[in-house]
Amino acid sequence: MELDHHVVVLGAGYTGMFAAIRLARRTRRTGVRITLVNPSARFTERLRLHQVAAGQELAHLRIADLVAGTGIAFVRGRATAIDPDGRTVTIDDGTRLDYDTLVYALGSATDTSRVPGADVHAFTLNSPQVAVRFHDRLDGLAAGDTVTVCGGGLTGVEAATEVAEARPDLNVTLISATEPGAMMGDRARAHLHGSLRRLGVAVVVGRVTEVLADAVELETGERVASAACLWTTGVAVSPLARESGIAVDDRGLIVVDATLRSVSHPEVHAIGDAAAVRLGWGRVHGTCQSGLPTAQHTADTIARLLRGKQARPFRFGYFHQPVSLGRRDAVIQFTHADDTPRRAYLKGRAAVLYKEFVSGSPVKMYRLGKRVNVSTIVSKGGRATREPAAAR
Repeated sequence: MELDHHVVVLGAGYTGMFAAIRLARRTRRTGVRITLVNPSARFTERLRLHQVAAGQELAHLRIADLVAGTGIAFVRGRATAIDPDGRTVTIDDGTRLDYDTLVYALGSATDTSRVPGADVHAFTLNSPQVAVRFHDRLDGLAAGDTVTVCGGGLTGVEAATEVAEARPDLNVTLISATEPGAMMGDRARAHLHGSLRRLGVAVVVGRVTEVLADAVELETGERVASAACLWTTGVAVSPLARESGIAVDDRGLIVVDATLRSVSHPEVHAIGDAAAVRLGWGRVHGTCQSGLPTAQHTADTIARLLRGKQARPFRFGYFHQPVSLGRRDAVIQFTHADDTPRRAYLKGRAAVLYKEFVSGSPVKMYRLGKRVNVSTIVSKGGRATREPAAAR
């Protein structure tokens, strides 16, 4: 079967990379052309950026090396416009790519626009370069200085514990609108808080209203001293889909049908953080755990459509919440499909090994995925995902 069909994948993060590699294998020897577009030539392991912030050096992974031998054409550039009616993508150097199928995998970033001063005085983990700049700031701090980490989600907890372990001479304060680890069961949450205390991380529960050059102000009026602030809360997505006239929700995510195809432009497939996905049990929130299955499903869907078969609905259920607590501790909360906690959890050394396996598995999967079809779906969500999703 020889096909004259061009698939453009926008974004070479965890999901875009996996979608491109899996699709290349599923369509090998068919003549299907795949182009992967990304602003950086380096593949970013976002699951490990809190380690970079604490001063650890990660392997330098080149996108061209990861896709070598697959037939995928890599284009370094940033997509600046999409014409979904003309089926073209414009890159920042003026190049225009025509496509038959578009995979939109531009992902998300930490949003610093909603709280005054966060965009000026806070660092993020949006890229390795910014994480390195945060570490450089830490290097310039004196013993006893205070570092604030704003956001008590899993990323904030990982960053706070990583910094506290690497720099025990600093005072690390984790500021969270709710109790850190609130989504976990009692025993896993107790271990998480025990680790925070062991590492000397102070926890402040309160909503941040402003980030200043030397402090973080809370809605109570209290000011927490801050010689360096790391912002890990809030999510922003690229405005490109909205600007291009593709149907999006109020968060800017592409509204998709049950097969993860745009409801306004079916030749556009959205995956990972870029897609507004609802299943029978509720809304999928953006994580690598849910993003990789959307990439797998979309690659398989495109391959099925090219063979003249019908697309199948996406099914997925959450399985775990893995959290590193520095390099020598971790906690893993196992979950139901809707991400609510089960009784089972891991802690300590077993959890450290588990978390390292999770963090390192995507790159290993890409390499293996060139030769065999590798599945990332641990749970399909059971009965709940066989029911129709609630209205969006």
